[in-house]
Amino acid sequence: MLNPDYPIRTERLDLRPFTDDDLAALHAYQSRADVARYLYWEPHDERASREALARKQRRTVLRATGDALDLAVVVRETGQVVGDVLLFWVSAEHRQGEVGYVFHPDHGGRGYATEAARMMLEIGFDVLGLHRVVGRLDARNTASARVLERLGMRREAHLIESEFVKGEWCDELLYAMLDREWQALRPAWS
Repeated sequence: MLNPDYPIRTERLDLRPFTDDDLAALHAYQSRADVARYLYWEPHDERASREALARKQRRTVLRATGDALDLAVVVRETGQVVGDVLLFWVSAEHRQGEVGYVFHPDHGGRGYATEAARMMLEIGFDVLGLHRVVGRLDARNTASARVLERLGMRREAHLIESEFVKGEWCDELLYAMLDREWQALRPAWS
């Protein structure tokens, strides 16, 4: 089981459970068509954002396969929620996880997604003892692919028309990292 002490701090960010006070910030990016474009959901109205917030608030502890840490990403200097980051425990038996993130486009280009996702990899590999972590994305989402590449994840697969999403067949990219690859990269980040 993993029940982190919150907030989890990076150089510039605090990763913490969502609170009721985060609804406006969450809705500010979940309601945008450009954010939802490559995700499974359509832009959210306020009710859908409220439901998403309630789900995220329940995802703060890893007890078993299928659990997730789904955390608000807060810029420490301003206190502003700029996105969210996810570590999903795919399999305890096979020591597998998945990392994900969604950020407000107004805060892009500052390295926040990379910094927050790097911490999720650290938790996955160094705390949870995972062997492998993947990142999955719509193949058209080049910005997200660049984040995974900056993390040192390797592109393993390009699945052609593997999912029918929002009325169209979509390609999916699969990136991955093994624990030994993570350990080899750590000195470069220190």
